[in-house]
Amino acid sequence: MSHSLKNIHIGSLIKQKTIELDMETSRICNFMKCSVEEVEEMFLQKDLPTNILLSWSKLLEYDFFRLYTQYLILFSPPSKRSTGEVEKNVSQLPRFRKNIYTAEVIGFILELISSREKTKKQIIDEYRIPKTTLYKWIAKYNKNQQIRKKAE
Repeated sequence: MSHSLKNIHIGSLIKQKTIELDMETSRICNFMKCSVEEVEEMFLQKDLPTNILLSWSKLLEYDFFRLYTQYLILFSPPSKRSTGEVEKNVSQLPRFRKNIYTAEVIGFILELISSREKTKKQIIDEYRIPKTTLYKWIAKYNKNQQIRKKAE
């Protein structure tokens, strides 16, 4: 992965995106309603309030929240609740039907398997990736590898 999902420094990632987009400081200041100094200070921050992060996501047209989602997928401890256990307290919060897996996360998972660092069972258990999803990734990855080899 291009940056470490284990150690997210959101300010530097935002700065990187503004550089990639060649975004003018005056546009940033107008959108964020702040001074150049405040923008520079945000670039130095490891964490930012969610309302500010949402504004940056809109301005730069990049979902910075997804970095944290990927962190949760890869590094959050497995749930203590067994998968078959019925939830006793129904939450009022929205329930998401699917996890969001980026190409980087899929590549990371497949690399763990191909390097034999983790078994398929460990991946399924530790990262809570459904068995069918993992096997689809493996099949697709192997197919893409075979196509690349034929092209060479």
